[in-house]
Amino acid sequence: MTAKLIAICLTCLFVLSSRAAPNTQLTDDELGQIRFDQKLGAQLPASLAFTDETGKEIRLHDCFGGKPSVLVLGYYGCPMLCTLVLNGAADCFRQMAWRAGQEFNVIFVSIDPTETPALAAQKKATYQQRYGNECAGNWHLLTGTQPSISRLADAVGFHYAYDRFTKQFAHPSGFVVLTPDGRAARYFFGVNFLAKDVDTALRAAAANQTGAEESSFTLLCFHYAPVHGKYGKWILLAVRASGLLVVAALTWLIIGQPRRPIPRKAP
Repeated sequence: MTAKLIAICLTCLFVLSSRAAPNTQLTDDELGQIRFDQKLGAQLPASLAFTDETGKEIRLHDCFGGKPSVLVLGYYGCPMLCTLVLNGAADCFRQMAWRAGQEFNVIFVSIDPTETPALAAQKKATYQQRYGNECAGNWHLLTGTQPSISRLADAVGFHYAYDRFTKQFAHPSGFVVLTPDGRAARYFFGVNFLAKDVDTALRAAAANQTGAEESSFTLLCFHYAPVHGKYGKWILLAVRASGLLVVAALTWLIIGQPRRPIPRKAP
């Protein structure tokens, strides 16, 4: 019985460790390169060609329309971060005096060159239901070729990687506020955004003003589990060490405690 219980504890420890670090082909060095550099004032290559959700080829500057914009990079098949970022952004927009699609544009660009306008159209229909018909006009959901995607990602400091084992992209989360002429004005990181801060950033961008650099600590904290999809080396060691302590404590309780003599019944 004692040996069986110890075996169960060891099995639980193994499961805990394996879940803490799921299989991936990306190395720690590659994962460490995934970040969002803040290139405030950088001019985006506005002539880059993309395809919108209707299948029409457009240039990036066609999305600006003389208004500030919110630029999000991700992909439509993302099982986690991209949906959280868009949901958080849409919830934030609903609390603002300025309306998305009226005073400012929303531009989502897929980093997966295999995705199609049909996927983009499905995603846009979802957000029309969530946010309303205001997103029908100046919400631009784009797909593109790898050269266009790479140039745009590099321009805004968006570093990502594709993991062939999980068939997913590891990437940072957040969005960039752009000036009407397509310059990076302010960065927002994470999946929850304060309406007051975003509204202030958009109004400043509309006046062609760039904001201050955001704290990188917020970005790095969010890199921890959602982006990498696994615990870091030291966190993993801590998890395993804690598990070993639990197993050792259980073992001591089972076999290390002095056994009380069983009272003998009187004849």
